[in-house]
Amino acid sequence: MYAVEFVNKNACWQEATTPNGPEACEVRLRVAWAGVNRADLMQRAGHYPPPPDVTAIPGLEVSGTVTEVGDDVTHLSRGDKVCALLAGGGYAEEVVVDARQVLPLPDGLSLREGAALPEVFATAWLNLFMEGALQQGERVLLHAGASGVGTAAIQLCRAFEHPCFVTVGSQEKLDACRQLGASDGWNRHEGSFVEAVKAWGGADVILDPVGASYLADNQKVLNADGRLVLIGLMGGRSAGLDMGRMLMKRQRFIGSTLRAKSAAAKGEILKALHQHVWPRLSDGDIKPLIDRSWPIQAVDEAHAYMDKDANIGKILLEVNADRD
Repeated sequence: MYAVEFVNKNACWQEATTPNGPEACEVRLRVAWAGVNRADLMQRAGHYPPPPDVTAIPGLEVSGTVTEVGDDVTHLSRGDKVCALLAGGGYAEEVVVDARQVLPLPDGLSLREGAALPEVFATAWLNLFMEGALQQGERVLLHAGASGVGTAAIQLCRAFEHPCFVTVGSQEKLDACRQLGASDGWNRHEGSFVEAVKAWGGADVILDPVGASYLADNQKVLNADGRLVLIGLMGGRSAGLDMGRMLMKRQRFIGSTLRAKSAAAKGEILKALHQHVWPRLSDGDIKPLIDRSWPIQAVDEAHAYMDKDANIGKILLEVNADRD
């Protein structure tokens, strides 16, 4: 088997150990496409090591074909076209994964489109509807609205009737987010988003991958009983907290990561996606948004493109696309 491994922070497509298994509750997949996520860049830089007992091969989501099925797996069969949420190992020709973390492709979607689904839609659903506990009509502020998670979250907000406001890095990205269903937005290069969000009506839930540099402004626009869900630290990890504002407005701050959750927990998230989101993907109400793709051997180029914050939607790596 070939896979990408980081050697002195350099990405190398080289021979790697084929994963053992599958165990009774697992399946083996022949990978067709792998999704690129900012966590991959963080791991490459040495800032986000994989959880214990997880391969050092990067990659948190793939699409592919089931080639082997464990004895206890009843909902998947050899030959099924699927997508999978991983804790690592996606930049490879094969993966073995707990079957609870695998879903059949929505009707009508290709393997290429399927690779753009698991990580971003699981992250968006987990943090908006499970951690953020969105209630009918509540308003959402999405930072990095043009990212993979952002574009998924915009579509979920539109589909489930939650007005959303986005912050982005260019007018082009703002236009794209509005086309996806964002109610309004702000170009972060024009200064603080505070007054614009306040004029819009404030936010009941904030989905924030930025962290420290946005904390003060997030507190200013978070409504009474609002929830700030932190999913990343692109803007730093330490900042002053206005506890008086937090107390008087009953604000709740929630830290959330997906990668280290158990297979059972990930399975519950994917089960919710299959119930609530997969039908909307099948009928075209929600669509995976893919910016660009590269062959797996060009992973350096794909990572450099993401590092420039150039993408609108997902970046993918082609592994065995002939299987689509």
